[in-house]
Amino acid sequence: MLAALLGVPVALASCNSNKKPPLPPGEIIGASDIAGHRLRERINITPSSDQWQRAKVVIIGGGVAGLTAAWHLIKSGFEDFILIELEREPGGTARSGSSEIVSYPWGAHYLPVPMKENTALVSLLDEMGALEGRDPAGEPIVAEQFLCREPEERIFYRGRWYEGLYLRAGASREDLAELEAFNAEINRFAALRDARGRRAFAIPLATGSDDAEITALDKISMAEWLDQKGWNSSRLRWLIDYGCRDDYGSLIDQTSAWAGLFYFASRMKRPGDEAQPLMTWPEGNGRLVAHLYSKVKSKVRLGLAAMEIIPTEQQGKRGVDVIALDYDGQKAAGFHADRVILAAPHFLAPYLIRPYRDALPPHIAEFQYSAWMVANLFLKDRPPARGFPLSWDNVIYESRSLGYVVATHQRGLDYGPTIFTYYYPLCDDDAREARSKLLQADRDDWAEVALADLTRAHPGIREMVERIDVMRWGHAMIKPRPGFVWSQSRQQAARPYRGIHFAHSDLSGVALFEEAFYHGLRAADEVLKG
Repeated sequence: MLAALLGVPVALASCNSNKKPPLPPGEIIGASDIAGHRLRERINITPSSDQWQRAKVVIIGGGVAGLTAAWHLIKSGFEDFILIELEREPGGTARSGSSEIVSYPWGAHYLPVPMKENTALVSLLDEMGALEGRDPAGEPIVAEQFLCREPEERIFYRGRWYEGLYLRAGASREDLAELEAFNAEINRFAALRDARGRRAFAIPLATGSDDAEITALDKISMAEWLDQKGWNSSRLRWLIDYGCRDDYGSLIDQTSAWAGLFYFASRMKRPGDEAQPLMTWPEGNGRLVAHLYSKVKSKVRLGLAAMEIIPTEQQGKRGVDVIALDYDGQKAAGFHADRVILAAPHFLAPYLIRPYRDALPPHIAEFQYSAWMVANLFLKDRPPARGFPLSWDNVIYESRSLGYVVATHQRGLDYGPTIFTYYYPLCDDDAREARSKLLQADRDDWAEVALADLTRAHPGIREMVERIDVMRWGHAMIKPRPGFVWSQSRQQAARPYRGIHFAHSDLSGVALFEEAFYHGLRAADEVLKG
């Protein structure tokens, strides 16, 4: 049974079918399989002569990186480009859905308030009308309605909800001492500056330190780093493991110590500060996607998947041809370009770039991704709960899931129908096995897993859910495993190749909005500079 394989208690997941109501309706939401099958099978597609067009630049991929590149090109006065995106909606893992109640996320759902040094991102938020100005130190002031509304977080443990994500209830003196020691270490990293004045950990990570003392942390796992410190508190390790699962889809023994510490230290402005406050919307980062898309919509063709990228050279002039296929797999189109921005996950490069098919660059094999299931549960009312009240983020301590966020929370809709967005990362050591497990299970399987897991905290939730839709992300985010973030492979992957420029969050080794945004800007600048 799938639920047993995923660690959901059999007593919850396999109740006698005649004792529980049937599953509510729903469907699998997600990517078109047609283009993926064509890519894997490497079927040759040739557009007819009248289906070719010319554009100086073609952007492939309408996720955050691709939309950012397009946004930056237009802001720079460059408009001779086209963006093609396989799906009929833009956004990638930051896409969202809508309902009569409220919009809701299908993936990324928050953005830490950027520090003033991240000028481009601050500019975007200002353009969106999300800022009210700057404080005396020059830091952006975010309008209150865009900051995550209280209460933010709670955790469920042994029949009761508690405030926050660190389980203080029942914590021993030793537990609290290790938490304090860990926080002191994070403060040390937050204060640390290298000889060039760069932070040890910064967002985007390209602005942080590459000194050997810092990058050496990438060579060991977060679990090994904790072992070296002698910190064995199960509560501390759970908190750190949760952070790694939340941002990377990996466990502390699968995550490099650099990435584990980056999660905590990069979001702290000064030693002793709380982490930067979170910005969020009912639809999560779909709000950011919608704004970027609104600025570049005239240049975007949705439902058109790149199938082949072909570097060319005619009469000494280099160019790049792109062959694409429509969503239904029926009609091919071609583009003659000077340059291409490949703003898609790097694992697609060997399938798309023709020369890579004959001579695969070794760095590509180093890119490994986590698989995720996301379910949106539509409830007719809120389930009762013991302890701390319903919050934006709700986590179950003894679960492999990340719990759920409440789409209506930010709107202040505290009663009546709501939508829970439930996140489940598959953290298997073998990424292929995780993807296989994810895709072999159908909508009903995953709906049962979500309901069984949430029943731990909400015994009557099954009767309250009116619909469950499921998204299966086979390559949801890059895994920052030990040795990858500061490897030559990652850095090699970001370098242009024969008129092809690369832009995606996986090029940072950590899957954050800020990193996708950075690489979209960088690739656009490379194109503008010629």
